[in-house]
Amino acid sequence: MSMSPLKFLSLAWFTPVMGLAGLSLAWARAASLMGSAAEVLSAALAVLAFAVFLVLMVLQLRRAVQFPQAVAEDLNHPVRHAFVATIPVGLLLLIACGVRWFGPQSWLSILWFGVASAQLWVTWWVLSKWLKPGASDANGVTTPMWAGITPVLFVPVVGNVVAPLAGIALGHTAWSVMQASIGLFFWPLVLLLVLARRAAHSVLPDRLLPTWFISVAPPSVLGVVAHQLQAPVWVMQMAWAMAFFSLLWVAPVLVRAWRAGFHMGFWALSFPLAALASLTLALGDRMAAPELVDPSFFIQRLSVPVLAMVSGVIFMLCLMTLRGIRSGTLLVAEPVPVPVKPA
Repeated sequence: MSMSPLKFLSLAWFTPVMGLAGLSLAWARAASLMGSAAEVLSAALAVLAFAVFLVLMVLQLRRAVQFPQAVAEDLNHPVRHAFVATIPVGLLLLIACGVRWFGPQSWLSILWFGVASAQLWVTWWVLSKWLKPGASDANGVTTPMWAGITPVLFVPVVGNVVAPLAGIALGHTAWSVMQASIGLFFWPLVLLLVLARRAAHSVLPDRLLPTWFISVAPPSVLGVVAHQLQAPVWVMQMAWAMAFFSLLWVAPVLVRAWRAGFHMGFWALSFPLAALASLTLALGDRMAAPELVDPSFFIQRLSVPVLAMVSGVIFMLCLMTLRGIRSGTLLVAEPVPVPVKPA
């Protein structure tokens, strides 16, 4: 008897919620350039993201009942456990979409406090694993810490930077800034650890290569938060430069990543690119002021092309995901375990 595909519905499947909601926020920022058409598309993407989240939550609850061991394996896996952060991060982005369309409602504030607190707990839970003794397998062999040092760790870290997107609009600026500081501190720390793994221990397996794109998200989101806090334009310019250079830095890995074929890991491109599009649009608006004429005014002209490129990427991810579901190539066991070579 064949195994139910539900068993292999890992937490990484919540990543599309982040990408779709992030793209919705980007198109909302484009309304000043494109008018009501951008607003309609933004609303449609937000509804789609919310629908995908609800479907995934129902399926995950069924999975927890029918395959509790599979859920336990995800939570104890050296890499997959960090994807639990995609649930609160996706919700925080959906709340930001809600604030965009409904305004700073009290029910959204209550929901935001609960989800932001959950995101803090998830961050603590993921990072606390660094301070615990290594887990042992059935043969008593201890799993090295390097196995879990991957760009996936950016997800729980970035979640704290995402919280202010709705928190500031809801009037919770102090909490938002303090929570963002956690992401601001651990973002470069995680990057250094991943580079240390690459230099001194082992390269990432092909299936994890798309997660390098998550490194684009922290500076992108921080730049948008700086815009919301009305920080000086040079702060946004610095964040945009870091984000865009990070994209150029990691882009070549896509060629190697494709050797493993399409899998849900490619959705790691979606939210970081959507966040970069939002920052480009926000920075373009800020630099459009006459007093901010600058040699780098070309950023204003990049806004629409970047948004179009990101929209195309996420559209292709949606098509390939639907094709993978129909063909049965996505909801399957990982072909090989994550390899960790000794130094």
